[in-house]
Amino acid sequence: MAEATELASAASSRDPRIGLRAVAALRKLLEQLESVQVRNARNRGWSWQEIAVELGVSRQAVHKKHGRS
Repeated sequence: MAEATELASAASSRDPRIGLRAVAALRKLLEQLESVQVRNARNRGWSWQEIAVELGVSRQAVHKKHGRS
């Protein structure tokens, strides 16, 4: 969690190089967290539709992105 907090702070840096690097790192972290939680939900028997609702996307989008996970 400390890493995310540090990255969020760096993302507001006045130095664009630092800010953009932090944004890229946050994007990567977010993708990893999403994958972990989708896998968690599927292991608990959630449908693709239930997951999609919580992520605010379509069932097709979440299945296309995570269906092979």
